[in-house]
Amino acid sequence: MTKRALKRTVREGANDAGYYDDAKVRRLPVEHRSAWSPLSGPGHEERDQSYLKTIKPKSPGQASLMEAIDDKNLIMALGPAGTGKTYIAIAKAVEALEAGKVGRIVLSRPAVEAGESLGYLPGDMEEKLAPYLRPLYDAMSDRLSVKRMRALMAEGAIEIAPVGFMRGRTLNNAFVVIDEAQNCTYMQLKMLLTRLGWNSTMVVTGDPNQSDLLPGISGLGDVAEKFEAIDNIAVVRLADRDIVRHPLVAEMLGVL
Repeated sequence: MTKRALKRTVREGANDAGYYDDAKVRRLPVEHRSAWSPLSGPGHEERDQSYLKTIKPKSPGQASLMEAIDDKNLIMALGPAGTGKTYIAIAKAVEALEAGKVGRIVLSRPAVEAGESLGYLPGDMEEKLAPYLRPLYDAMSDRLSVKRMRALMAEGAIEIAPVGFMRGRTLNNAFVVIDEAQNCTYMQLKMLLTRLGWNSTMVVTGDPNQSDLLPGISGLGDVAEKFEAIDNIAVVRLADRDIVRHPLVAEMLGVL
């Protein structure tokens, strides 16, 4: 048998036990020739590698947040770490962009060091801000493939900007996410909130109990308290029961 015929025979699965000299050699049954997965077998389901298009709430607080995003143009989501505030906001932003409800996504986050000085960072502005904006990149890449995310950023459909560069802008036809808002002062929040334009949705997320600013400087708690009296603004307060990270996170926050 020529090499070409042998390759074709192997590719088409025409070999049988009689072809081999050793009688111990047997072809695998058809049902065992599927692609192998480390999670296949009893008690495991095949992993779906496709990106999720929709998300489902895992707690009453998350359900309230998702409902508020669908109904209101300005939403403030306050709660402890691990409650899914940022992830839900970005997932809703991607959903709105893909559905054509908005023309772009604008993500903003204050560049505040978490209790330690990072010193001088080399590179251009984007490279200097990358460590601060990394959580937004991670959440975005989890909803979109990295290739798709980079293409949308190159087109300007996704913009990640620091708080300091938002003054003077009007954000029309956009889904705006302000993350880590507990590190914004009262005047910074006032400036950011007044950027809201026509056909736009803004979600402000943060945990008033984890501010990296000096005591009394963060304006998130004061702004949320004042907005609770406005019917057209949703203020969603998540609690420890809404934490979807490791169960120890809720236990630690309960005693810290």
